[in-house]
Amino acid sequence: MKTTTPPQPGTPTPQAGVRAQGPAAKTSAKTSTKWTNWCRLYRSEPADIATPRDETELAALLTRATEENRTVRPVGGSHSFTPLAHTDDILLDMRHFRGLYAVDPVGGTVTLGAGTHLWELPGLLEPYGLALANMGDIDRQTIGGALSTSTHGTGLAYTGYAGMIRALRIALPTGDIVTASPTQHPELFEAARVGLGALGVIVHAAIAVVPSFILHAEERPVPLADTLENFIDLSREQDHVEFYWFQHTDVVARKINRRSPGFEGDKPLSGFKHWFEDELLNNGGHRAICELGKLIPKTVPTLNKLAARTMGNRSFADTSHKVFVSPRRTRFREMEYAIHIDDYQEVFSEVVRAVNAFPEGITFPLEVRAAKGDDVWLSTAHGRDSVYIAVHRFYREEHKKYFAVLEDIFKAAGGRPHWGKLHTLGPEDLHERYPKFGDWLKVRDQVDPNGILLNDYLAKMLGV
Repeated sequence: MKTTTPPQPGTPTPQAGVRAQGPAAKTSAKTSTKWTNWCRLYRSEPADIATPRDETELAALLTRATEENRTVRPVGGSHSFTPLAHTDDILLDMRHFRGLYAVDPVGGTVTLGAGTHLWELPGLLEPYGLALANMGDIDRQTIGGALSTSTHGTGLAYTGYAGMIRALRIALPTGDIVTASPTQHPELFEAARVGLGALGVIVHAAIAVVPSFILHAEERPVPLADTLENFIDLSREQDHVEFYWFQHTDVVARKINRRSPGFEGDKPLSGFKHWFEDELLNNGGHRAICELGKLIPKTVPTLNKLAARTMGNRSFADTSHKVFVSPRRTRFREMEYAIHIDDYQEVFSEVVRAVNAFPEGITFPLEVRAAKGDDVWLSTAHGRDSVYIAVHRFYREEHKKYFAVLEDIFKAAGGRPHWGKLHTLGPEDLHERYPKFGDWLKVRDQVDPNGILLNDYLAKMLGV
């Protein structure tokens, strides 16, 4: 194994969503603090923001919190739309546990600090000729947050991030720090691969990687009717397929990514083309559409038709992360459900009818992806290949009525919500949807019987 030096303590820029006043580098700063999540839906004023520099300080923090009966919530990139990190007590910022800890090219794994952002991975892995096998389209999250919430990309041959985990180093509320893997603390490993920050604090994770590769992207507007008919077949034939559909339109913006070891004649986007299409049109233009649609609602159908026809009509190739990830500058609220792959056509047809019948104009598209089933206890794809239907609304507009209409459809189909996105499910619903939910709760009861790592949102959702 080739081992790299862990990142040294310094004074890194605070992570997005966390704003600390005073000596934030201290383990626990007794100062005024504020936190908000990325979509600006949840805010809190933690009593303390803790930023331990090493395992010794982290263990001491958790031990002290347990002795004083305080609560601790770890925070990553603050990109979850739910109040997972919300707390009025101790907010745990893992910014010092960041970077590449070890590389094992023979075993095909790398060990990454929990505070490492996904956008940092290319710079860490490319020197070794390595990459993640799959990524989502947003890279603002941290490793700890992405693993803990069952975050995923698209591609029926590929699992979400949690399915890539080979081992975890976890700090428990007792202050003990253990390695969990299929052979060491196996039940903790199974549960903590999607642990919601409620089973312990991830220190670092050993994650499977692959040799670096090129993605060839083809983005086209195609008829909605064709997509309803052939999305599953296409997803089985191609490496990575996803599409976006706007209310009151009959086309979708479809994206197919094909893997290759080389460019094969295709070229990356030029700097100007990337700026013009991705930043100016897809971000600036869409923000303008959202603002205009909010101001003059009757324009939404026309605006959506324009967006659907202009959002993606190009081919290019680039290193994998540059194709997987898209910049997202316009804030929104999101709900996403995973449904059984066999139910896709019926469910999405019902969703289309419901969205078109909704009395308000919706300027954000629905996003549809697919992922391979896995054996992770609280993975949204546990035991089944899944289709993900994501629903968005501009952050300056009310989302609850719109989301409620579609959530009823997803719930009736036995859908599983993304743990970091908005939903209303409680413990009874979760028991019905996750065969291992009871086992997961038993592990939680064992490692954190006093609820040190809970907040009100988690306690209500989990029924503990």
